[in-house]
Amino acid sequence: MLKEYSNLFTRLMITIDLCLVTVAFFLGYLLRNQMDGLYPFHYYLRFLPLILLIWLELLQFFGMYNSLRLRTFPEVTLIVFKSLVVGFILFGSILYILKIQNISRTLMFSIFVITALLIILKKIIMVIVLRHFRDKGYNFRNILLVGTGRRAYNFIKLVEDHREWGLKIIGLMDDDPQKVGESVKGYPVLGTIKDIPQIMHEKVIDELVFVVPGSWLNRIEETFLICETEGVRVHVAVDFYEPRVSRSRLSELHKFPFITFDSTSDKLGQLFIKRLFDVVFSVVALVVFFPLFGLMAVLIKQGSPGPVLFRQERCCLNGRRFILYKFRTMIQDAQERLQEILNQNEVKGPAFKMENDPRVTPLGKFLRRFSLDELPQLWNVLKGDMSLIGPRPPLPAEVEQYDAWHRRRLRMRPGLTCLWQVNGRNKITDFNEWAKMDLEYIDHWSLWLDVKIFLKTIPMVIAGIGAK
Repeated sequence: MLKEYSNLFTRLMITIDLCLVTVAFFLGYLLRNQMDGLYPFHYYLRFLPLILLIWLELLQFFGMYNSLRLRTFPEVTLIVFKSLVVGFILFGSILYILKIQNISRTLMFSIFVITALLIILKKIIMVIVLRHFRDKGYNFRNILLVGTGRRAYNFIKLVEDHREWGLKIIGLMDDDPQKVGESVKGYPVLGTIKDIPQIMHEKVIDELVFVVPGSWLNRIEETFLICETEGVRVHVAVDFYEPRVSRSRLSELHKFPFITFDSTSDKLGQLFIKRLFDVVFSVVALVVFFPLFGLMAVLIKQGSPGPVLFRQERCCLNGRRFILYKFRTMIQDAQERLQEILNQNEVKGPAFKMENDPRVTPLGKFLRRFSLDELPQLWNVLKGDMSLIGPRPPLPAEVEQYDAWHRRRLRMRPGLTCLWQVNGRNKITDFNEWAKMDLEYIDHWSLWLDVKIFLKTIPMVIAGIGAK
């Protein structure tokens, strides 16, 4: 129900906004043509689809349609202003790249300004119209809410915050007779579950909403059957527990319904773009740095005996294991000598870091300082074991020492750099703090966050800041 109403409201808002962009396009041309004498209208009409696309994408990007409540006037104004500025710059850049010169920039700026004014005007009109309809009591669907606990309270608040959905709560029902006559957030408790058929006959009830504990399900089956017989629509909230991190969504597998809880990003489109960028960047970087690979191979061979590449098993997405490649920066028997210096570990927790590690060769110190030893991991990125941005891949032995909450680091593809590296890099000595930053990255992941981390990493690597 709420999903259908919210989706309908979103589609309506998008359609209205695109119509306003089209109206602004015509108005802008009429006004500027009166003043300047422009090219024929059909010459400019070819730019309308591009302008529509720019406004649609920017309004969505800046969050105009993220929340289905009616946004406040300052919120709408700020979103529209940002869309106006970025959109005009983007449109002008496209014209410049395509070398389109015979077009009035003044006209295009007028179109963008008129669009912004019309969208803001739409907001004012909608507030006046919806307030009028609410005051008159039109277009409401009467809801009988079953449940009186905290989740029912939250549902009432949700409905009150989204008056544009046109839902009106008539009252509440509970399984406890002693609660009859009480009120929840101003709404009366009309009776018990057994009284629902009587209430439906005495009052106009369009839909029933059950926001009850999972233990109640066997008690409400009879009510379901009655509602089915009488043709009353029933909704059951299935958030039987309150997740701390996961995001819930409805899904199905060949008509088999599920409620899914995601503890990592489910932005499949953005994740696809992230993977596509990983492939393109790693291919280009491997080609560009290929001569440097040869030079470093020679220097490593001359600097100390042993292989050029260091191979080590690491853990990646969801605990899968892969072979990570690095340029060797330590002496040949470094792994065997690790036990000798474990007591000098500078990291609190299941990881090992040591600033003056005696196993590191002189050349290795230089490679580590500027992260040149990490370059072979571009091959891991290309293969899909890693990403450019993501939590650093741990050793299997380290994963075995993880606390339960640490393991969520494994729910995203590991990367060459991540949030904790650009916010302190190797200066962080507490693994818990390290893990918290990784989880912050996972919980708030977006392509824009990856871009910011990538741009912050470049100067830090060039300057050799914080490396060990």
